[in-house]
Amino acid sequence: MPKTEYADRIGDYVTISTVGETARAYVPKLLPPVPAINMTDLSTLASEAMLALGRLDGVRAVTPDTSLFLYMYVRKEALLSSQIEGTQSSLSDLLLYENEQAPGAPDAQVDDVEEVSTYVAALNHGLERMRGGFPLSVRLMREIHAILLATGRGSTKQPGEFRKSQNWIGGTRPGNAIFVPPPPNSVIGLMANLEKFLHSKDDKLSPLIKAGIAHLQFETIHPFLDGNGRLGRLIITLYLCSEGILEEPLLYLSLYLKTHRKTYYALLNEVREHGRWEVWLEFFLSGVRDVAKQAHRSARTISDIFASDAVKIDALKRAAPMARKVHNILQQRPIMTAATIADLADTSFPTANNALANLERLGILTEITGKERGRIYAYTRYLDVLNEGTEPIRQ
Repeated sequence: MPKTEYADRIGDYVTISTVGETARAYVPKLLPPVPAINMTDLSTLASEAMLALGRLDGVRAVTPDTSLFLYMYVRKEALLSSQIEGTQSSLSDLLLYENEQAPGAPDAQVDDVEEVSTYVAALNHGLERMRGGFPLSVRLMREIHAILLATGRGSTKQPGEFRKSQNWIGGTRPGNAIFVPPPPNSVIGLMANLEKFLHSKDDKLSPLIKAGIAHLQFETIHPFLDGNGRLGRLIITLYLCSEGILEEPLLYLSLYLKTHRKTYYALLNEVREHGRWEVWLEFFLSGVRDVAKQAHRSARTISDIFASDAVKIDALKRAAPMARKVHNILQQRPIMTAATIADLADTSFPTANNALANLERLGILTEITGKERGRIYAYTRYLDVLNEGTEPIRQ
């Protein structure tokens, strides 16, 4: 490889032996990158990304109930991150699955929906541990990984344990793979270095820059047999929360990575092969900025939908109080059966049905089964906003 400006950042290839052949595995350089990241062309973009994150985090101050957005945004990120890995489930599938209203998750494989659901559980576990004073560390990453792979297709791939065998990306074996991560005996040292990098203040890098670097380094190490992509994306959100950049995980960055996945994969290799961290960070910061802006707009749009629908409900007069109660429930769970709504509204089934009929007549809700029994109602306009960008990737 010819000498370049960033040659010292490029990792080394080591020869590994596999069944019947040898292959080359890539071992990245330790962090931080040397020479140091050149912020000259990144500083403006970094400032724009931080400003957008600040506005997104400010949603908490201007909306009636941030927990509504948090609940749905976390699930949107979980869905998008899993879709990058090839799952075909939808947001509606997940919401029905979580509410046990559609056993078997119609129109989607159960394994797909379980993968998305465990992502939500893994993120929540990480946040709870950090709020309890536990640092974002290798130990916590392993805990999160164990939850991430607790059920579904990855449950046989050593959840919570670093790999003890060679893995690879693309191809049928290391010899014809697109990328071969470091051999197993390198994983512990590389992950220890990654943890040290996350908590070091000596490099003078901002948390946002460090989040982008840590994500790519984690993906290069690929320390687990499965679930590396999802955990690598989780680390971005968890680190931004741990550093106080975000108070809540309202950022669904996987939307950007899914939309630009070819560029995403190409830039991972650009760093590995040419040491060009700045090109990757430009892409990463653009994604943070753009998705934070979109998430902020979505929150405002959803708040406007809730407000305009509340005005329609007021016109129901005597029927308004129960309709308002049902409306509030559907803001928290925008797809639900009539029976569950009756239970949560603490009212009789006929009374709940009457309220649902009123909301449907006002154009607020849509009944989506067409059946007389087991009817399911969707808060359509709300879901339409949340569903932006969540169409499954067709292979």
